[in-house]
Amino acid sequence: MKKSWIIIIIIVIAVFVIGGWFVGKYNTMVIANETVDEKWAQVENVYQRRADLIPNLVATVKGYASHEQETLQGVVEARAKATSTTIDAGNMDAASLQKFQAAQSGLSSALSRLMVVVEKYPDLKANENFIQLQAQLEGTENRITVERMRFNEAAKVYNLSIKVFPNNMLAGMFGFDKRAYFTAEETAKTAPKVEF
Repeated sequence: MKKSWIIIIIIVIAVFVIGGWFVGKYNTMVIANETVDEKWAQVENVYQRRADLIPNLVATVKGYASHEQETLQGVVEARAKATSTTIDAGNMDAASLQKFQAAQSGLSSALSRLMVVVEKYPDLKANENFIQLQAQLEGTENRITVERMRFNEAAKVYNLSIKVFPNNMLAGMFGFDKRAYFTAEETAKTAPKVEF
């Protein structure tokens, strides 16, 4: 009788230890996954901040450079495309992230063209409202870079957590999939050609 109680106690302890270990590993992967979702939300937040600044920037430029309608329209269209391209953080894959990144790159290109146009208008460059908007836009671009880096770091931690043994077995059982990273744009891989 005493022997059977000892065996039962050992089995119960083993179940608790093994069960606790499984729960701990599962919870670690859930926390890493939620951290990636949180970082993604912050990426979307700073991109939205940039999108919110653009109408004011376009309106300010329009007052000085009304005949640059094609450039201004390009910025407005790129903003519309960028804000309409969204990703569900829970179903993010490399293709959807690439599509999102392409839309945001289109907006960045349109803003770059707008800044080139601005160079032709010294009065606009001296306008206090424009200077403040430009500073806010520059700060937002820096925030975008930081938040993208933080997202990639969180995705790396998560991806590593689901790839290491024995987590990889649990990740497969519970549907934890690899998360995509932000990557450099194709144009960033080629050095610009400078001619004097």
